[in-house]
Amino acid sequence: MISCNVYNLNREKVSEADLREDIFGVPVKKHVLHQVVLAQLAARRSGCASTKGRSSVKASGAKLWRQKGTGRARVGDAAAPIRKGGGVAFGPKQRKYNHRVSKKTRKVALRMALTDKVASGKLVIVKDFNEFLELKTKKFVELLKRFELSKALIVTHDKEDILEKSSRNVQDAKVVRHQGLNVYDILKYNVLMLEESVLKDIGEALS
Repeated sequence: MISCNVYNLNREKVSEADLREDIFGVPVKKHVLHQVVLAQLAARRSGCASTKGRSSVKASGAKLWRQKGTGRARVGDAAAPIRKGGGVAFGPKQRKYNHRVSKKTRKVALRMALTDKVASGKLVIVKDFNEFLELKTKKFVELLKRFELSKALIVTHDKEDILEKSSRNVQDAKVVRHQGLNVYDILKYNVLMLEESVLKDIGEALS
């Protein structure tokens, strides 16, 4: 077991927490983390550019006029690309940028990201956030300064409305619930602050 200090919001040590070695003490492989982060970023792309081809345009499929005898150039249907309101020839189509990553790989990468934070001394565990009772950005900034945190990811067990709303205007901090914990955010932010009860949630999710 790996031991880690548990603090209250005044940065006073109140106890120690035991971290599971199969989650917080695994070998870190950069290529696995890279694969999962790329998949997360690719999934955020919308790929919304799209055009209608001649088969997608709502128009009559009938020939506009007869082939011969009119003195005019021969013509096809109204949806032809050369006509106004017709389909687009070889235009862009909506696509998905998703990279498939197995559930097992995502779990392994999450363990590695958590291990990296422990190994670099960038993991902070607090007892709970019940003492944070005032909805003020100033109070949230004071909390970060008290723990000497810069660019911090804060993970809570339950929904903490006051904490979440107080952090909205702080650019270098993000508050998420344990269900939203992911590899990209853990690596992006310098420090990971966990509520003590989140350790059990992580253990259940990664078992």
